[in-house]
Amino acid sequence: MNKTVEQLERVSTKVVRLIRDYQGLQKENLRLKEELTKKNESEQKMQDHARMLERQLQLLRAASGEMDDKGRKELQKQLNHYIKEIDRCIALLGE
Repeated sequence: MNKTVEQLERVSTKVVRLIRDYQGLQKENLRLKEELTKKNESEQKMQDHARMLERQLQLLRAASGEMDDKGRKELQKQLNHYIKEIDRCIALLGE
């Protein structure tokens, strides 16, 4: 009978330890998920900023006359896209 009680106590201690470890891992998992979300948001902001700087560089090249034919075509394509978007927005406002 005494052995059974000791075994139950050992099992109980191990279960308590496992539960505590599990809760600690859950907290760490949540912290890591939050950290990943913040890093992803930061990366997205950096990519947006890089795209904006690239557009500004293209405009500066176009304004200074240093743009090659490929660059001019790309800029014209972007401008046409913006014009279509503006026209679409105006049409939606007019409804």
